[in-house]
Amino acid sequence: MRQRVSKAFTLVEILIVVVILGILAAIVVPQFTSASEEAQAGNVATQLQTVRSQIELYRVKNNGNYPPSLVAGGADAWDDLLPDGAGGNNEYMRTAPVNPRTSSSSVVIGADLDASDAAEGWIFDDTTGNIFACFFDEVAYNDGNADTDPWTGP
Repeated sequence: MRQRVSKAFTLVEILIVVVILGILAAIVVPQFTSASEEAQAGNVATQLQTVRSQIELYRVKNNGNYPPSLVAGGADAWDDLLPDGAGGNNEYMRTAPVNPRTSSSSVVIGADLDASDAAEGWIFDDTTGNIFACFFDEVAYNDGNADTDPWTGP
């Protein structure tokens, strides 16, 4: 009599593979969930660096004055730094920067950063010339090496 040779997996073998995959997923998935947060923080930090350098470039070219639209704040705060259209000469930035944490490019003015609206994207202190991003802790991002005060929102 011939013995029958089975070429299929048993239920126990399949369960062991499923458990191993579950353990691996439990280890790997939390690492990917923080990747989105890190990408947002990197995006905001890069935008802050670009915005600060473009504001400083504007000041150098305009006798130490800040862009009037930025000092006024609001949704049109970036107008003096954006292209004027065909042949425009205000090409410090291609588009208004959008804070990915609030999805807003509008600017609120003032040094009382805790009183600002959570829907704003940026905060401009017109007395010191500092610009901050809403809901972004710059000191924590830079491991405590930033030389500006952090603001993490209301």
